[in-house]
Amino acid sequence: MNKKAFIVLVGSMFISMLGMGIVSPFLPIYANSLGASSLQIGLVQAAFNITGIGTLLFVGRLSDRFGRKSFLSGGLSILTIASAGLMYANDIASLILWRLVQGLGASAHLPIAQAYLGDITPEGGEGKWMGYFNAILFAGMGAGPLIGGFIADAFSIKTTFLFMAILNVVGLVATLLFLKEMPRKTARGGNASIIAPLKSRIMQGVLSFRMTTGIGTASLMAFMPLFADLRIGLSASLIGILMAARTPVSILQSYTGRLADKWNRRKMVVCGGAASIIAVVFLPLTGGFWSLLAVYISITLAQAFAVPPANAYAVHEGRTYGMGASMTMFMLAMQLGNGVGPVALGSLADLFGLECVFYAAAVFMAAGVVLFAWMVPAISTPRKPARG
Repeated sequence: MNKKAFIVLVGSMFISMLGMGIVSPFLPIYANSLGASSLQIGLVQAAFNITGIGTLLFVGRLSDRFGRKSFLSGGLSILTIASAGLMYANDIASLILWRLVQGLGASAHLPIAQAYLGDITPEGGEGKWMGYFNAILFAGMGAGPLIGGFIADAFSIKTTFLFMAILNVVGLVATLLFLKEMPRKTARGGNASIIAPLKSRIMQGVLSFRMTTGIGTASLMAFMPLFADLRIGLSASLIGILMAARTPVSILQSYTGRLADKWNRRKMVVCGGAASIIAVVFLPLTGGFWSLLAVYISITLAQAFAVPPANAYAVHEGRTYGMGASMTMFMLAMQLGNGVGPVALGSLADLFGLECVFYAAAVFMAAGVVLFAWMVPAISTPRKPARG
């Protein structure tokens, strides 16, 4: 493992995710203040992923061919521009437009960062290093709402967009100055297509799990802050604290990732996924800050056990089907879930009420766990001891 490259990569990722985390929980509240319906709030959330779906179809394979660094720096540049644009979004249409641009930048950044990490990860250490990566990634996303909540209460929600732009600039400078292009792991003979990872039944199960988890996660990000605001009456600062609670729990992924190199990865995904489903069902039954906080921590804790082994499966398959293509398909599944979930469940919320969003999300997540358990063999993937 090239630890210097790893530190630079996750450092820039932490800064970028911190910026997104500062803004994301308050976008639904901001959209609601502009008079948006639940469906429109879902579109604001989904717009981030819609452009990513198209971009991800080719960006991973192109990075396999032309290198990772240009895509990483280009993605951060677009994220900076989108952050500035959101500052001037005064209606739903412009808010959706700039979220589309933001999604374009993220789709050129996050999956390529994971592919870069896959390039430098030693065989047998997929769970360990992906666990570290996810812990830092979610720590940035988790710490962001805490900072954003205080900024929103002290100044305004629009001020959080400015902070996001500044943080993206810092991440861009760090990437340009300190991150080097590394040798890339590309597809072995006969597996050169972008859809080559779909040949793997293991990958099919992982993608099913990741897509339905994306539906659940996106629905929480879009509608849990709104639930906390409208149903419980929490301030922006308390909502920020609530969303930031995932930070210490998500850091557990640095530990559960190592467990994924020793334990049965399939069991970790299934058990963690099932536990998160149960917690999501209890979310709309909460009536105060502390009960909502307990449920959200339970969801995050369960996903901390399920996500690193799923990532490790994707990296393992990437050694056969191309790391860029495999990680792109992994991200594409998440993007599809993130894009479909808020729109579909937002429509349900307009018809049946806000609470039904969480019950529907639990149903989708359960389907993903069942498909994963069916497609992925019960015997653990053989792993070699990691070096570095």
